[in-house]
Amino acid sequence: MSIATTTTSYGGGDYRWLASARGTEHPITGTLDYSAFTEGTHFPNGYFPSGLSLTYSTTTGMYGPFAGGAPGTANEVQTATIGGSGLTSFTLTYSGQTTSSLDDAATPAEVEAALKALSNIGANDVEVTGTAGSVYRITFTGDLAGTNVAALTSTPTGGTGSVTIATVTGGVRGLDGFLFHDVPVNGSNDLPAAILTDAKVAAAYLPVPDGLVDGRYICDTVASEA
Repeated sequence: MSIATTTTSYGGGDYRWLASARGTEHPITGTLDYSAFTEGTHFPNGYFPSGLSLTYSTTTGMYGPFAGGAPGTANEVQTATIGGSGLTSFTLTYSGQTTSSLDDAATPAEVEAALKALSNIGANDVEVTGTAGSVYRITFTGDLAGTNVAALTSTPTGGTGSVTIATVTGGVRGLDGFLFHDVPVNGSNDLPAAILTDAKVAAAYLPVPDGLVDGRYICDTVASEA
C-alpha cells in the first residue's frame, strides 16, 4: 500500500479577469447555492472559479450564476386593462391570494392598496400607475424586484366587462457580483464565499463570459453582509 502524500489542487485563483485592484479591499460575504449551478459549466474542475459572475436570489438569500445578457436588474411590469361593457367591479389574484372587490373605476392608488393588503405582497413590493377604469400598470418592487413573479389573474363582475392581464416586462435579477477566490466544491453543500461588487473586468478571462465586456461593474447586490 502506498503511503505517499497526495495533493489535490483546486486552482490557484486565476485573477487575470481583474483588470485592476479596484474593489478587492472590501469584498462582501455570501453563500453559493450549489443547486443553482451546473457542473461542467460553472465548476468543471471541482471548484467554483474566481471571476464567476453571480446573481443574488431574494428567495433563497444565496448566490447563483448570472443568467447573462444585460447586467442590470429588470423589475416585472404587468398591466391590467379594463374592457367590454357593463363592468361593475373586479378582483386581482396573485399566487392564490385575492384582493377585495375593486370598483370598475378604481384609482391606481386603490388598486395598489388592495394588492399591498395581500399576505404575499409587502408594503414596498408593488407600485401601480395608469388611468382609473382603463389601464393599470403594475410594477413589482421591494422584495419582488428583479424577480420573475407569477402572472396576476382577474375576476370581473358585470355585463360583458373584462380585465386583461399582460406582462410588459419580465422580472430578471441582474449581475450582483463576481466570485473573488476559488471555492472548492464540497459534495452538494452550499458554500461561503467572498464576492466583489465593484470590479474592473477583463472579460476575455472570465471563466463564464455571459456576454459581459471589458469595463467597471458596480453591481446591484442586495446582500446585507459586509
